[in-house]
Amino acid sequence: NYLLGVGRADCTGPVAEIPLMGYANPDQVGGGLLTRLYSRAFIVADPDDLKRVVFVSADIGMVSQRLRLEVLKKLESKYGDLYRHDNVILSGTHTHSGPGGYFQYTLFWITSKGLIKPSLNAIVNGIVKSIDIAHENMKKGRLFINRGTVENSQINRSPFSYLANPASERSRYSSNTDKEMVILKLVDENGEELGLISWFAVHPVSMNNSNHLVNGDNVGYASYLFEQEKNKGLLPGQGSFVAAFASSNLGDVSPNTKGPFCVNTGESCDNPQSTCPVGGAAMCMAMGPGTDMFDSTRIIGENIYLKARELYEGASQEITGPLSSAHQWVNMSDMSVELNATHTVRAKALGHSFAAGTIDGVGAFNFTQGSVEGDPFWDAIRDQLLGEPSNETKACHNPKPVLFSTGEMTWPHPWHPDIVDVQIAAVGSLAIAAVPGEFTTMSGRRLREAVKKEFDSHGSPGMDVVIAGLCNVYTHYITTYEEYQVQRYEAASTIYGPHTLSAYIQLYRGLARAIATNTVQDLPRGPEPPVFNITSLTLVPSLTVDHAPVNKTFGDVLQEVRQQYRAREVAEVTFVGANPRHSAENATEHNFLTVERHDNASDSWVVVQNDASWDTRFYWTKGSLSRSNVTIEWHIPQGTEPGVYRIRYFGHYRKRLSITHTVSVPFEGTSSAFEITAL
Repeated sequence: NYLLGVGRADCTGPVAEIPLMGYANPDQVGGGLLTRLYSRAFIVADPDDLKRVVFVSADIGMVSQRLRLEVLKKLESKYGDLYRHDNVILSGTHTHSGPGGYFQYTLFWITSKGLIKPSLNAIVNGIVKSIDIAHENMKKGRLFINRGTVENSQINRSPFSYLANPASERSRYSSNTDKEMVILKLVDENGEELGLISWFAVHPVSMNNSNHLVNGDNVGYASYLFEQEKNKGLLPGQGSFVAAFASSNLGDVSPNTKGPFCVNTGESCDNPQSTCPVGGAAMCMAMGPGTDMFDSTRIIGENIYLKARELYEGASQEITGPLSSAHQWVNMSDMSVELNATHTVRAKALGHSFAAGTIDGVGAFNFTQGSVEGDPFWDAIRDQLLGEPSNETKACHNPKPVLFSTGEMTWPHPWHPDIVDVQIAAVGSLAIAAVPGEFTTMSGRRLREAVKKEFDSHGSPGMDVVIAGLCNVYTHYITTYEEYQVQRYEAASTIYGPHTLSAYIQLYRGLARAIATNTVQDLPRGPEPPVFNITSLTLVPSLTVDHAPVNKTFGDVLQEVRQQYRAREVAEVTFVGANPRHSAENATEHNFLTVERHDNASDSWVVVQNDASWDTRFYWTKGSLSRSNVTIEWHIPQGTEPGVYRIRYFGHYRKRLSITHTVSVPFEGTSSAFEITAL
């Protein structure tokens, strides 16, 4: 028996004007909310000794080093040495529709317009709060594991790179993606259901880079469906059951199952360069299974949820045994990897294909994938701005043409991390390898196999090894040596060079060996990562006073709902709005909207949906003269009870009291009542 605790807390942060993290598209800034983002925490403790393991999956693009260090600092001040860098795993789901701005390394700092304190704080506080809730609700319980195959939910988005792996290795696998989902089921000693963790490799990029609504993408929707089912009758975000759909080795895995097409001509661009005859690489985009990105998110999310539910209901293999965790910090720019002859892996750099982006989100400058030649125009700009990469860097990364030599760039702070976390937590027969980035399908298979072998040969046979992706610090992609030679996006983004995977395999084998032989205490801690004192200089617009139009006040209706709707129609209302950032700065958990049904018996209004609901959309549109509008849509689901409804909006406007002092003032707006009739 273990002691188990689960917790969920909001980590959405500001939903307007902050760049969304993932596609590195400076025009993709938040403009509203589709679903809230949550941190989900799971604690497993041994009742007999003080050993604990914490696994957190947060609805964010990835965990940054800055984020992890701040979370650990808060945990230490609260709990002493109970929750530490070795036994706490922080993993990001990799949604590309969450606010950015929580990074200290310059490359990410540039794409998300600086270090944005409200964004960083919302995530730090959400993660810590989810751990607090789990900590306060520990009870005796049991763990069960199950695994199964998910169909029709992924494609390999770099199949030509995958084919570079040895034929003898590829022939051992039936697919060029990992279709296996592994789930962990948590119940208390009376069989009461507590929660679920699913690990499955797929990019949460069903929402493409034209989206401006904050949301958790396909895996976020899967969590939403599972939690809504288990927390019956409660609003989204409420209830004690917690379902996390965590990331895995998703590096080359896309949910856009129709594959890549030229958006201008409709023909396939499934070629090694992902380029179109007219318009080049910028026109090549992968399409999901749905009619639009919302529909694709729903379909993929539902597929993942249904398989997880089936595996959860059927989970009977119990996990028992001791808990342990091993962690090291490693300086990757100075790491020696023993191949047959000793090669040193070092120097960070991003290749030209990095700027090309992927079929899920194209780059801005029409680079093509598979560049093994440089481009004189971009190289000249880079040399003027950033300095030409050294011959040593070029040789180390061959055949990658080096676009940005981030290892040699230190102004105003280093562009990329040198010191990365490697970590494994073992819960009985389950080993969770927490990896600092995006391993491709084959890289993940090699890592799992190496870790399993290490356990096998040191007296711990039969371990289940899962990869938890995007943990602790972000170091882009990790491809195999063979995939690296092809230099598509994933390889061009393998920042520590062609032997990066070999380096990680060596490190994770060391962690597995230490756990299996009970010598974790002898592992060198490694060099602690730096914390940079970053000013709050950002390119995010500064917060100004809000204004309402003449003869109007905040919350007034500008465009009214219709009087009557049926299920599957969209009720829509537009209000005089204010900047949503004023609400986010006021409270960690602000709800922007409700849908309410009139209850005749009590003559009162009952909330049936909130802003975390999948069926509601909150749009903020900035106008001139510090004015703005808010439009709320309710996509009325099939099976909605007929009756009288209304939509309400809750905001804060910033008001000037004196030259130096402004305050945020809460306000609300309400639509007219409307009727939903039976079909």
